[in-house]
Amino acid sequence: MSSTQIEIQLVACLVAVACAIPGTFLVLRKMAMISDAISHSILPGIVVGFFITQDLNSPLLILLAALTGIITVVLVEYIQKTGLVKEDTAIGLVFPVLFSIGVILIAKHANDVHLDVDAVLLGELAFAPFDRMIIAGTDIGPKSLWIISCILSLTLILLTTFFKELKVSTFDAGLSASLGFSPAIIHYGLMTVSSVTTVGAFDAVGAILVVALMIAPAAAAYLLTTDLKRMIFYACGFGIFSAIAGYWLAHALDASIAGSITTVLGLLFLIIYLFAPSKGIVAVLYREKQQRIEVSLLTFLLHLKNHTEESERHVNHLNEHINWQKVRSKTVLNLALKNNMISIENRVVSLTKKGNAFTSQAIDYIMTNEHAQIEGMKDDFFLFRG
Repeated sequence: MSSTQIEIQLVACLVAVACAIPGTFLVLRKMAMISDAISHSILPGIVVGFFITQDLNSPLLILLAALTGIITVVLVEYIQKTGLVKEDTAIGLVFPVLFSIGVILIAKHANDVHLDVDAVLLGELAFAPFDRMIIAGTDIGPKSLWIISCILSLTLILLTTFFKELKVSTFDAGLSASLGFSPAIIHYGLMTVSSVTTVGAFDAVGAILVVALMIAPAAAAYLLTTDLKRMIFYACGFGIFSAIAGYWLAHALDASIAGSITTVLGLLFLIIYLFAPSKGIVAVLYREKQQRIEVSLLTFLLHLKNHTEESERHVNHLNEHINWQKVRSKTVLNLALKNNMISIENRVVSLTKKGNAFTSQAIDYIMTNEHAQIEGMKDDFFLFRG
């Protein structure tokens, strides 16, 4: 593996971690699309900074772009607070206007420089190692590597320093205010970090990959845990994995690195979306099936409780009168037997002592808590679930 390949992967991994940290809080605050708005609307800030300095490498570009990102957030908040439109509509109104202004400025005044629409939207990690930082005649590595490293270091310092404030204001803004720190300041601080991170990653990876790295790893982590620290750790891990796997996928297919990384992110999220232990589609479908069986079991036990005649308690009654299919009948009977709720003698079903106690408690629970769930009561009685 060449030094160029190592540098590309290192830049990609640092960008992934730098984006995953603010991205986690954006996902939790249900503001995922604000990253898309910022990544596009900072374009006029970059263009204006270039017009002033005539230097694509000037730090002023980062400052003006970050300022444009903050202006985007302020405008979205202001439009939303009018109550006339919702946040997604406000985002859809603000960022196309700012992005269009940037596109027009580029088309009219910057067509002969690297600052073009394709470079802004797509970026290209393969070129990152060729833009070197030279200090006193010494090559100290890719410029994007140093920029992202500085931004990531600042992000980690702020995260460590204000973790409690970020956590409280994210989950309970009212409690945050009562504890003495302003949710608004924390909010705009987070938006500033998001803007600066987006700008720092812009030239190396482009807007599309920035949005993917901010949202996809955090969204995948959200499906796996409810612990904030663990969610940040998972998001960073998913970002790093996707950056490395995406690079080698691009290498194998001779394709765009940014596109390959985004593809890996999408596939990773899809796998977790389907198979996450508690929130995945498969787990949800299994849980729904389990609940349907348990509801059928409860219905059957209530039926036994209310009927003493043998004809109503015969196994065949399940198919003949309750209209259950044989598979469903067998499933319910097996679950009841495994939990020692019933006994069967000469194909006549009777409630056991445990089954009678459970059914009586269920009736009382339903009568007194009409809108409540009885899952807790099931946990007390069931050794086996449907």
